Amino acid sequence: VIEAITNEDEVISEVVPDGMSEEITENTTEELTVQTTYSEETSQVEKITDKICIQIGDYKFTATLEKTVAANELFQMLEDAPLVLELDDYSGFEKVGPLGKSLTRSDKQTTTQKGDIVLYNGSNMVMFYGSNSWSYTRLGHIDDITNLTSALSIHSTSVFLPSLTYGVQCGDLIAFDSILF
Repeated sequence: VIEAITNEDEVISEVVPDGMSEEITENTTEELTVQTTYSEETSQVEKITDKICIQIGDYKFTATLEKTVAANELFQMLEDAPLVLELDDYSGFEKVGPLGKSLTRSDKQTTTQKGDIVLYNGSNMVMFYGSNSWSYTRLGHIDDITNLTSALSIHSTSVFLPSLTYGVQCGDLIAFDSILF
């Protein structure tokens, strides 16, 4: 809990999650400024549980990342820059394409479901709109799979993963076509 006392001796309290700190400074006699900072150690842990946005054509999805090293590395990639991936259809149940970088593998025999996002061979992202059993590293899962099959129905699919900012809202994404051209 952070407390601040104004000039009128009014106490202002805020509950702050573990690992975060807030610095409160007085701008005027009536106005307070709050600056939130995150410890590096806490942000690393929180990133693993964060969500990412995925845009496929006009369809926008939110995905929850798994608690794997590879998922954290993907999150870190998205902090630096957006990704545009070209995914090709494989066997009528998945789209697969190169990430452009290898991520840490922790492959386990897995039966995937519609909406699963996995790492294949360390450097390929796979998005499932069907099911398959193979050895993968889990990256995440699309939260609401409504319209996923429609979004992935064309043979070759461009997938846009925007650069992350704290509190990004997937519904606020602009069409990635305007970014690419």
